[in-house]
Amino acid sequence: MEIHGPLPPDGRTSLRNAAMALEASFLTEMLRSAGLGKSRDTFGGGVGEDQFASMLAREHAQALTEAGGIGLAESIFQALVRRAND
Repeated sequence: MEIHGPLPPDGRTSLRNAAMALEASFLTEMLRSAGLGKSRDTFGGGVGEDQFASMLAREHAQALTEAGGIGLAESIFQALVRRAND
């Protein structure tokens, strides 16, 4: 789909949402790599903790992104807007 001319407001909203989702996915992977959600050796939550660890990392990443994140979403959004306007 090619867009010609300035983006309509709903197009900008869609691009911003996509950029935020990408940043949240990136942060989820970074948090997992950093060890968020890994079971502790002592007094861990067992199987239940392991099953919900991925959801915990995803929710933390989503909260970080909604609070401003690391700036990745804004960079992606600006690049998408420039590309759509070219």
